[in-house]
Amino acid sequence: MNGDIKREWLDKDYYQVLGVPKNASQADIKKAYRKLAQEFHPDANPGNKQAEDRFKEVSGAYDVLGDAEKRKQYDQVREMVASGAGSFGFGGAGPGRGGRVRVEGFPFGEGFGFDGAEDLSDLFGGLFGGRGGRGRQARKGADLQTEVRVPFEDAMSGTTVPLRIKGPAICPVCGGSGAEPGTSPEVCPQCGGTGVVAQNEGVFSFSRPCPRCGGSGRIIPTPCHRCGGSGTVQTTREFSVRIPPGVKDGATIKLAGRGEPGGPNGRPGDLFVRVRVAPHPVFGRKDSDLTIEVPVTYADAALGANVRVPTLNGEVTLKVPAGTASGKTFRIRGKGAPKPKKGGAGDLLATVRVDVPSKLSKEEKELLKRLQEIQKPPARVKA
Repeated sequence: MNGDIKREWLDKDYYQVLGVPKNASQADIKKAYRKLAQEFHPDANPGNKQAEDRFKEVSGAYDVLGDAEKRKQYDQVREMVASGAGSFGFGGAGPGRGGRVRVEGFPFGEGFGFDGAEDLSDLFGGLFGGRGGRGRQARKGADLQTEVRVPFEDAMSGTTVPLRIKGPAICPVCGGSGAEPGTSPEVCPQCGGTGVVAQNEGVFSFSRPCPRCGGSGRIIPTPCHRCGGSGTVQTTREFSVRIPPGVKDGATIKLAGRGEPGGPNGRPGDLFVRVRVAPHPVFGRKDSDLTIEVPVTYADAALGANVRVPTLNGEVTLKVPAGTASGKTFRIRGKGAPKPKKGGAGDLLATVRVDVPSKLSKEEKELLKRLQEIQKPPARVKA
């Protein structure tokens, strides 16, 4: 088992997170995940932090249970936790230093100093075939988040938005190695490059980060003059993000590798860009459909008329049948928002609103009075 084994495995019941029994099939696990992911996806819950956190929790659970090998390892770890005793191999640091120590009646994990450890193989390398003699696994850099605002028209047509991210970046002098150009990092002589050393505590032993190299497995005799050996510098990075046509308000775009730099030989994190779309004075939106209110006169609604309706790419003619009531909605096919993933476009939902003028000319008043006199009154509402 490798560094994918997180301390979180001890704390979280992933079966409970997905709402499936422990003996669920892989197909049932996948089905449960898809249902929950669709329900809590950030695109379906814009601005809802609670839904976003739930989505991440569900994704993390499926990352383990959806992989048969990881699921097997997870079950083994959980069973050992529940048992509270057994033979545990707490490997020392470096080749040939590993061993097995039997600890009777000692709760697994209790008193073994989880502080500062992110995965179980930091502590129990021998048990999980961890880092003993292989060196520490390179760590991924932190993910970053930012937000951009785009006009409604640009969100519909697609655009490119410049980004400025201030924070750590790979040192341009040493390329992230931390060593002065012309020199190289060296294997730590104390831990042999594993990043951990064995520490004895009475009847058992376990691994701790090497105090010489801080757990990196290497030392830098001649640090880079620019970054001081850290491999990173504080700077402002500038690049662009492509906003696809039809993007929804609150959608998140992932830019792989644009986050913070990783540790030595580690890959960088990712940058997540949340898109905020400005409202439009005329158009509304329902998923991939756009909405619009079309004012018509009483005469046009009563007698019927051809009305010009604006769309994203010019006007179209809407035929309003005679006797159309105010509030009637007509669907204009293919004139809605672009569909980023499926292709094509949604529809334009045009709702007719009978416009009652606040001021009338003398002639209009006379005509309406004449109409009022000859028009049959509507049926009265009975209580």
